[in-house]
Amino acid sequence: TAWTTFDWTVLHMVAGNWSPATEWKMYYWSELPKYIRSAYIFLDHVKPLPQDGVTASEVALMKNEARFMIAYYYWLLIETYGPIPFSPGLVDAGASNEGLLIGQTPFYTIVDWIDKELTEAAKGLPAYYTNNNKFGRATSVMCHAVRARMLLFAASDLVNGNPDYAGHVNKKGEALFSTQHDPSKWTKAAEACRELIELAEGNGYRLYTELTADGKIDPFLSYQNMMFTRWTDGNKEILFARPGGCNIWDYEKHATPRGSGGNGGLGVSQSLVDAFFMKNGLPIDDSASGYSDVGYSTASDRRNTEWIEGSPTETPGEITTAGTYNMYCNREARFYVTVLYNDAWFRESNRRTEFHNPDMDGGGYNSPQAGYLLRKKVHPDHNELNDNYIYRPGILYRLGEAYLNYAEALNECDPGNADILVYLNKIRERAGIPTYGSGPDQIAVDASDQIAMRKLIRMERRVELCVEGVRYNDLRRWKEAGNVLNEPVYGMNVNATTRDGYFRRTQLDYKHVYRKAFYFMPVPSWEMDKNPNLVQNPYWSTQE
Repeated sequence: TAWTTFDWTVLHMVAGNWSPATEWKMYYWSELPKYIRSAYIFLDHVKPLPQDGVTASEVALMKNEARFMIAYYYWLLIETYGPIPFSPGLVDAGASNEGLLIGQTPFYTIVDWIDKELTEAAKGLPAYYTNNNKFGRATSVMCHAVRARMLLFAASDLVNGNPDYAGHVNKKGEALFSTQHDPSKWTKAAEACRELIELAEGNGYRLYTELTADGKIDPFLSYQNMMFTRWTDGNKEILFARPGGCNIWDYEKHATPRGSGGNGGLGVSQSLVDAFFMKNGLPIDDSASGYSDVGYSTASDRRNTEWIEGSPTETPGEITTAGTYNMYCNREARFYVTVLYNDAWFRESNRRTEFHNPDMDGGGYNSPQAGYLLRKKVHPDHNELNDNYIYRPGILYRLGEAYLNYAEALNECDPGNADILVYLNKIRERAGIPTYGSGPDQIAVDASDQIAMRKLIRMERRVELCVEGVRYNDLRRWKEAGNVLNEPVYGMNVNATTRDGYFRRTQLDYKHVYRKAFYFMPVPSWEMDKNPNLVQNPYWSTQE
């Protein structure tokens, strides 16, 4: 709770202490419509200027870029708020209140418009730019990436036949959500994902990989450096990214241990730690996985990788050393790239982490409250004490997610389709763990069992896409946020006075409160005051 004094209002929201009157500093409701209007003004006024080198073809390109941005901003709005006031085109600023103060439009009406607009804009955009200075400008691949994610959301339980929204209507009496499940929406989502993958792969996009000396995929460096390598340096997994990178200062400062100059407050809970597979590809609750959370290892774990972050001597392939708590031994590569646990080697400071209280990294609010900090997206050469921050692209969409989106949509509309395993296994192959199938070195699964495959796909999403901003919206669209986020939170016993006492699952004095209302952000109360034609989103009036 000490972080709330530093204006981290999100912590109040996590605790359920917010309402339509709470200020949300993303300001989507007020700011994105301004960007949309700016884009429409551009469309109305842009023209070729041959004398300045602005050709007709460049204007046509920029118009399609503007159309992409309009559609993208509308998608961000409906993903956040659901139905919104929607009037595409440039509204006269001098229009009457009747023309300006409009109510919400049904959710699927807006989805259908965005779908068509992204499809049309894509026809006038390249799949990528050969001029690297144009990286980050809109492409046909970006259009189809946004479209595919949106249609996956639109097919999911939250908005596809959700009875919780029955009776939610606008001031005209129009139903704002469909409460009748439509299976064809999953088919449409699968087709959109397939079209995206075919377009991307046909233009050279591919999963980012680095190889070992013997020519095999290095799962550690592939997964780690996928987040750091620029498109211009060969990272063709990036579908859509901020060209200027992202604000790494806050992220890496808070993910760095206090004893190394960081704030030590950006970590994960035991739930994510438990989600990672073992190196044999099995989940930890499988009796054949070899998992143990008792005792310590007696030898180093060495693997075929050039990754050096786990080795006190910077020996490539030494993942853990003797004396490591067994919970953290023999785990898959993505675990080590993502999680910084107690007693892990921390190369930035040439030491092991010390998350015990009162050791150098433990105790107080600027220490890992659950016993873990983040490693994923923190560059291994980053050094907080020397202010050495290293660029990383601000990746918003990547091909790895597209593969998992396709597998999920196919499993919902066409269980048993062979492509489900094909694309799920592409992710596992890059991760360096056994794939699913009936082969001698594969993990046996019944690919026709829709429920079993749904579980496997969701498990893979949890791990592969962790801390990339996808998980929360997954839980929302599956209608699982209320169940998952209200569960007790566990971590290590950070207040223990002994090493054995520390390495013990402990329920934290922390409670996440997630109500039915929270599946969509509320219409800000000040907007409701200005516009009498708006209706508040479901359950916010009753705080259910």
